[in-house]
Amino acid sequence: MTITTIKPRLAVVSPFLDKEHGTERRVVEWVSQLAGEFEIHIYSQRVEGVDPSNLTWHRVPKLPGPHLINFLWWFFANRLWRQWDRWFRGLRHDLIFSPGPNCLDADAISVHIVFAQYVRRAESDSERANNRISYWPHALHRKLYYWLAIFLEQRAYTRKNITLILIAKRTSLALEEFYGRHDPFPVVYVGLDHENFNPARRSFCREEARRALGLAENHFALLLVGNDWRNKGLPVLLGAMELLHELPIHLLVVGSDDPMRYRAMVRIKSLEEQVHFLPPRSDIEFYYAAADAYAGPSLEDTFAQPPAEAMACGLAVIVSTTNGTSEIITDGKDGLILADPTDATSLSAMIRHLVEDKEFRIGLGMNASETARQYTWERNGQELSAIFREILLRKTQSIAQKRARKSQTTKEAGRVE
Repeated sequence: MTITTIKPRLAVVSPFLDKEHGTERRVVEWVSQLAGEFEIHIYSQRVEGVDPSNLTWHRVPKLPGPHLINFLWWFFANRLWRQWDRWFRGLRHDLIFSPGPNCLDADAISVHIVFAQYVRRAESDSERANNRISYWPHALHRKLYYWLAIFLEQRAYTRKNITLILIAKRTSLALEEFYGRHDPFPVVYVGLDHENFNPARRSFCREEARRALGLAENHFALLLVGNDWRNKGLPVLLGAMELLHELPIHLLVVGSDDPMRYRAMVRIKSLEEQVHFLPPRSDIEFYYAAADAYAGPSLEDTFAQPPAEAMACGLAVIVSTTNGTSEIITDGKDGLILADPTDATSLSAMIRHLVEDKEFRIGLGMNASETARQYTWERNGQELSAIFREILLRKTQSIAQKRARKSQTTKEAGRVE
């Protein structure tokens, strides 16, 4: 006789899912790991990179126009779509999960960024001072979107019945400061794709990657990957590069930001021949293969994926204390940690050490690879499954207690009569 096990029904609520963006990539990998234990229903406007046989996609239409307008529509529409499924299709979800405050009825939310903290720290003086009339609509749209994000955070993150899942411990400080949460939050350090990110693959691709980028054998290549280059620490990196002008160092800056905003700074520091702005690639390991070290002196980063991927590839990495990735690094053993993300002098000293001490650099990279090996998507799946099972148990116990209280009240009312 075959025994059929009924899987808990999990609703995943996210505007879109793909493998091209950090938060969405994590959710795609998490969903893939949880598919064996949960019946997964995704409410989203776009889904890519997920095996459709493992889930049901409930497509929420997208509105054309500004991102803010579409997000407002999405926020109300995803709830409407789920309610429709419940009322007219009998589709009741045992658990609702959202990456960020995409809905206020979630049982669990993974916190990938605290917008209140980000807006306070990462808004640049130069952007605030930009008085070009053509810039005003963009600035207004961004300000309204940030306001909306903070408003939704406040509504969602202050609700005690919502379990907040962190991807770095340091986020708890921001949640306490801005939203008064003091809970012992579960932490799920993000996993890595070790098939693509490993020392052997980096070594195999290195010669071709460096040749394609025009890097000579005696050139030291320093890498930065990500968007929002100001927050990722590009200005302080350029300051450090200026202090190392006599060394044959090339800085590879990968991302989709507009490099024109930084070319003047590069020109003033006479770094035109050393700083290279490069487009993102789906095979991002190409850039890790070309690099000799990775530098991520972020002003604020919950947990930057690229430094962890660089570690998995066997690269020596530098990150700031304000980057959650520093939580998996032991300073001087498997990476270097910059105490002040605005200190170009200290950063330049770290880079110089990596350039001039090859044995130290290689040792850091080897240890980094060993450290990174323990962070897998499979581990993430196990951790999330345990968190979700605990939430389900609490919900079941709560329902049982409510029924018991109702039954007791009914009995007492009967005795009074």
